[in-house]
Amino acid sequence: MEKEKLAYPSGDFGVWIVIYIELLTFGLFFIGFAISRQSQVEIFNTSQLLLDQRFGFTNTVLLITSSYFVVQAVKIIKTINTSESFTKASYYLFGAIGFGGIFLLIKMFELGSKYSAGINLSTNSFFMFYLILSVFHFMHVVLGMIILTHLYLNTKAGLYTQKEHRGLESGASYWHMVDLLWIVLFPLLYILR
Repeated sequence: MEKEKLAYPSGDFGVWIVIYIELLTFGLFFIGFAISRQSQVEIFNTSQLLLDQRFGFTNTVLLITSSYFVVQAVKIIKTINTSESFTKASYYLFGAIGFGGIFLLIKMFELGSKYSAGINLSTNSFFMFYLILSVFHFMHVVLGMIILTHLYLNTKAGLYTQKEHRGLESGASYWHMVDLLWIVLFPLLYILR
């Protein structure tokens, strides 16, 4: 019996190129943040105290849980294909979309409160990086939710199978990248002193 070859990484090659480019882009921002922080430690530490860590922590839990739901949906589709499995997988994806939406609402409230307090890109270097990274990540979450909605509709319609689920894996990989970036952003912006 011949072993089935597994494609690594999962999903479409084009999505992985996008993911690598996005990781490289954020990596350059992280390097710029570190260099600026090194020369302005006191400004960064003082400005960081104006952020509410509870928002950052809550958003971290939301995105990790959302990614877990996406993993469960992919796992279900890859192991069984019944109408019940499509329904269960679509519920997981719907939950992932919901948690992504809550993340966006919290982030909009947080960014709005900073704007109302007169904080903008020119306030100081910390807030320049904070706002750029937050808005850039926010846009990635929005795109990720559009992708998850597409995956949800396709899953609900039963379009993925045990043998053909590359589109599902591709979308899941993008969402995991969004989650990974936040896992780096949260300590970088909210915790590290």
